[in-house]
Amino acid sequence: MEGDAGKGLECQKIMDGKASNRKDLEDAIPSCCLKAKASAPENDVKCHSTVVSGWFSEHQSCSDKAGKVMYFNNPMWPGEAHSLKVEDILFQGKSDFQEILVFKSSAYGKVLVLDGIVQLSEKDECAYQEMIAHLPLCSIESPKSVLVVGGGDGGVLREISRHSSVELIDICEIDKMVIDVCKKFFPELYVGFEDPRVRLHVGDAVEFLRNVPEGKYDAIIVDSSDPVGPAQELVERPFFETLARALRPGGVLCNMAESMWLHTHLIQDMLSICRETFKGSVHYAWASVPTYPSGVIGFLLCSTEGPPVDFRHPINPIEKLEGNLKCGRELRFYNSEVGNGISPPFGPNLGTHLDPNAVAVIHTVKKRKRFVSSALAFTQSIHTAAFALPSFVRREVSVLRNSPSPPARRISVS
Repeated sequence: MEGDAGKGLECQKIMDGKASNRKDLEDAIPSCCLKAKASAPENDVKCHSTVVSGWFSEHQSCSDKAGKVMYFNNPMWPGEAHSLKVEDILFQGKSDFQEILVFKSSAYGKVLVLDGIVQLSEKDECAYQEMIAHLPLCSIESPKSVLVVGGGDGGVLREISRHSSVELIDICEIDKMVIDVCKKFFPELYVGFEDPRVRLHVGDAVEFLRNVPEGKYDAIIVDSSDPVGPAQELVERPFFETLARALRPGGVLCNMAESMWLHTHLIQDMLSICRETFKGSVHYAWASVPTYPSGVIGFLLCSTEGPPVDFRHPINPIEKLEGNLKCGRELRFYNSEVGNGISPPFGPNLGTHLDPNAVAVIHTVKKRKRFVSSALAFTQSIHTAAFALPSFVRREVSVLRNSPSPPARRISVS
């Protein structure tokens, strides 16, 4: 799944659970923590199999007797690990489906972890939640019915609620414990469940979609976990065919689609399937999310045959929506237009995605020992820029080679 780096790994065995021993994982508390527990029982709250000497590390591995590396958490990014300093473990438990961990980090606030993999942090959740919701919903006129697959933290629901045209928001989440944990520890995300338009369905999304009437939804947003183990079927052809069936003509799908730095083979497979399944337009977009592997996350956007959808240029700008203005919470990452030198809403010069196809001249000056970038005529939008892809992605993902690139534009500065 990761180009040459991923070849030779027996990922399928790991995905099927054949290379993992769940009991070993549960018992794998590091020796430093065991020693600390014996000498200072009050430190027990900081002990967890993924926390070593006060640091959470997303990836654990060990070697068997033959010297072969076995990946016990997620084989999708071997050879790297992202660590966060842990101030306190707030919750740890196990549902019928996965292990759930919530801890307070020193840099990113509270963090939600499922089966050892970071799902969100308080600091950067805005980038993922806002983009996966508004990229599709701002691309069609007045969406009325929306389905969310996964998304048990409530963040995607929170963002959908900004769209006052929406009359129905169905959400299908398989793990009720995730919802309950987020209600307690992430109320700023869980608020999405409080919208009266939301109908919660706890269960398997594949089974739920089999019973959905054809053409029911204007938009479907798949906020799933990484395609490992049972979640692997969520990136396979039968599931995408089921999603397409549930969308109306000209309906749109936004699906979490991994990192372009790590998973071009997976992205290639997903795009190829969707080009054959969805008869409208199919695109890949991305955003910066620091706590995700490689610091970016991708989105697969598809439309069914019917009224044409131009994902690159939003026709339903979020800034003009009445529901957005009334929601009481400012967007922190997504916007439809960054015009006339106006910075993204959460801070100056942060989060602006420069279009690599643009011809830009940026004048950098040194002022009071700080470097300040001046792009006074910069009018690229966060929405449109999300579809601008680096050259290596177009080379490695062949189905993107014939996709038109955003037109080059000159950015002048004074």
